[in-house]
Amino acid sequence: MSSNDQFNLKKQRIKEASTARKIIVTILTLIIITIGVASYQAYTYISEGLSPADPNDNEIIEVEIPLGSGVSSIGQLLEEKNIINDARIFKYYIKFKNETGFQAGEYKLSKSMTLDEIIESLKTGKILVDPIFNVTIPEGTTIEQIAEIYGKETSIDEKEFIEKMNDDEYISSLISLYPNLLSENILAEDIRYPLEGYLYPATYPFYEKNPTIEHVVEMMLQETADRILTYRQDMVNQELSVHEAITMASLIEEEAVSEEDRYMIAGVFYNRIEAGMPLQTDPTVLYALGEHKDRVLYKDLEVESPYNTYINRGLPIGPIANFRENAMKAALYPEDHEYYYFVAGYDGEVYYAETNAEHEANIREHRPPQD
Repeated sequence: MSSNDQFNLKKQRIKEASTARKIIVTILTLIIITIGVASYQAYTYISEGLSPADPNDNEIIEVEIPLGSGVSSIGQLLEEKNIINDARIFKYYIKFKNETGFQAGEYKLSKSMTLDEIIESLKTGKILVDPIFNVTIPEGTTIEQIAEIYGKETSIDEKEFIEKMNDDEYISSLISLYPNLLSENILAEDIRYPLEGYLYPATYPFYEKNPTIEHVVEMMLQETADRILTYRQDMVNQELSVHEAITMASLIEEEAVSEEDRYMIAGVFYNRIEAGMPLQTDPTVLYALGEHKDRVLYKDLEVESPYNTYINRGLPIGPIANFRENAMKAALYPEDHEYYYFVAGYDGEVYYAETNAEHEANIREHRPPQD
């Protein structure tokens, strides 16, 4: 081979090597770009999956997590409700954090919540979204007073609320909805308001600006059910129906201020019932009159009403107000004593007596007539 041929061969090899290097560099570049794009897409996908569905949307979405739901089904449900961006990311994130103990139930969530906030809510059963406003219903309030409170604090019309409380069709639907709490007793002809005493006193959070009457009523009934139905066996032990127990608790709420006196006055009431004596409690007279008065007059005691415990023996036809839980406890676990009378003195103390003579003496000493 001549020197010229050797030169040309060497030149050709150098050219081929250069071409090969360019091809390798091009391939490597393409691989790097592909990996980079894939990594970016993966990062974006995961980042979006971990981020709130909409950080600016605080609208409350109600979600019911069925009993026995697994992580996958919960994630799918939340994705369908647009509360999270991706059910798979939700599932893997939970596994990564080793989270467990999710509770079934109804939740109020929003698109602005982070995954950690959603997980915490599902674990604790607590609502982590701040309410728009709260409404406080004090103990000892009547249906008419509750209507007035909602009329002032919400968009609910007071008169419409009262009308709803006398809507037999609606009340019947509630009896079907809460069969362990409500009975046909509340539909008795002379009952003033079927739900009197059944709307529990508490501070209620609201997550929408214009709640409906139905939402308000059912929220309060559920609170009553949650608080009171745990005492069902105690009611059976006392031979009381739920309606009778709530009625007794409402009387105790209106008569006694201190917790100690609630148990004592409950004992007085049961002693009088057992002895066949009328309860003779003034709050039932005021309820029968349908007005608030600082003093109950003798003529008031004669008002014809199934609520008046001066002219009727036993419990009145129904509750006269709502009540605190300790009033229910007093109704179910009354103090065992021999007292049949009590009077609240002007000094704030309650004085008890076994006989009417002792009772009259307590009245003269601790609650004498005032000019």
